[in-house]
Amino acid sequence: MAKNKWFIICGLLISFWPNESAWAQRPGLYLLRFRDKTGTPFRIDQPEQFLSARAISRRQRQGIAVTERDLPVVPAYVQGLRQAGAKVVYTSRWLNAALVEVAPAGMAPLLALPYVAGQETGRVLNNVRVGTEAGALQPTMSKFGQADAVPAYGSSAAQLTALGVDQMHAQGFRGEGMLVAILDAGFLRADKVPFLQSLFTDKRIISTYDFADREADVYDDDSHGLNVLSIMAADVPNQLYGPAFKASYILLRTEVAATENPVEEAYWLLGAEYADSTGADVINSSLGYTKFDNPADNHTVADLTGTKTLVSRAATWAAEAGIVVINSAGNEGGSSWQTVGAPADSPGVLSIGAIDQAGNLARFSSTGPTADGRLKPDLVALGVSTVIGTPGGAISRGNGTSYSGPLVAGLATGFWQAFPRLTAAQVRDLLRRSGSQADRPDNQFGYGVPSFPRAAQLLTGKLAFSIYPNPFTSTDRLQIQWQEIPNTTPVDLRLTDLSGRVLTQQRFGAGQSLFLVAQALNLQAGLYLLTLTAGDQKRTIRVLKQ
Repeated sequence: MAKNKWFIICGLLISFWPNESAWAQRPGLYLLRFRDKTGTPFRIDQPEQFLSARAISRRQRQGIAVTERDLPVVPAYVQGLRQAGAKVVYTSRWLNAALVEVAPAGMAPLLALPYVAGQETGRVLNNVRVGTEAGALQPTMSKFGQADAVPAYGSSAAQLTALGVDQMHAQGFRGEGMLVAILDAGFLRADKVPFLQSLFTDKRIISTYDFADREADVYDDDSHGLNVLSIMAADVPNQLYGPAFKASYILLRTEVAATENPVEEAYWLLGAEYADSTGADVINSSLGYTKFDNPADNHTVADLTGTKTLVSRAATWAAEAGIVVINSAGNEGGSSWQTVGAPADSPGVLSIGAIDQAGNLARFSSTGPTADGRLKPDLVALGVSTVIGTPGGAISRGNGTSYSGPLVAGLATGFWQAFPRLTAAQVRDLLRRSGSQADRPDNQFGYGVPSFPRAAQLLTGKLAFSIYPNPFTSTDRLQIQWQEIPNTTPVDLRLTDLSGRVLTQQRFGAGQSLFLVAQALNLQAGLYLLTLTAGDQKRTIRVLKQ
């Protein structure tokens, strides 16, 4: 066998084996968790070893620290698995695990290794080998033009104007400079169809990867991801426009449409890590997991707490890394399952239901609550007769929460572009609060239909300056909004007690989110004065520590 080769692609460790004949004897995929990251050559204070500059910048803007969870797995552990007979397919930073291919009889030596904590599940994740090759990518960012007049939306006007996307575009926010990762089942002929041609002409497809087939090509499999991408990024005058038709995209195949196996949740985790490491701002996933080809692998409704399934934990970790994660609620509303699937149950995810043009909930749209009683879905958008593009190059229509989700993801992309000082958590919160029934949310429509102008009004109107939470506790992270100042202006923060004694001073650079970590200050209960200064403007507000 030729010598094995290892590549680090944006923090994701991928292994290549040139000798394909060996695969025929390796039928099972298993996810093995490591006990720790002891002895890792990677360091938290040197994130450039495993995260792109864009990924580091996204975290810094939001005040999100790089933690041990972000470190790649220990290379010596990976080498040990290989020496014990495993084929290491991928490794996961967040789960601290390796996806290995090995015959069932070869599992015992792997589980006996002192640094292996056990399996993520007690079963083989997939018995089918669906691909052979992998490919490395070198992402590069493109430059973007300036805003034009509102496009002629044609038949897609209804799905855009319902969200206020026309007003978003009129203000010049079409996704320029934003990076969106789409996790789906394939993007059949996306590189050929005319309605997406500008993405390729402008070099705004930053990278692609197929986790199932282990290759760079994502254009030869299922068409579902193409439909989703068209909803977000198409630009065909008088026919179809996406809310974020000037954004850049990462296209990741994590789903195998022909089968339903737990390994697809592992692929979703790996796709989210890839998106994180390349610096994606938004993840759209029109996927959900409830039942599998092997009934023994099925989830139950009781599993939908946002913390039990692998894919929901992965979505939460992505949100905690500062990514806005949008996921379709699911199409189980008319079935015995009825509720949302995973990862739509994650508390860090905006899960999106489907309505028709009259505002009625689609019969198939999954409802809430989650097993632990949380409201879901979060929002709804048009998912009945949604205008989409097809692999043949035609403009058509389709039904499903798979198609309402990308509309909200495109809205979130443009909204965050408009207000770049926001954190991912604030974007999620403001979109919920912009919903058409935000004052009376329920488990059918969530907070209703989101709106760009309503979300913007929350910031530029009476909430031009706000601090949340206030009062606060020792464990809170205070989020500060000051929309009256340009995004290019640095801000100085000072916290004093009532006698004027300075307790902390911080400077936030251009574009950084404004925040204060209470735990780092060790404050006693009482009143304090928080002062922010930007050029000749100053704001002082009282904050209460409980």
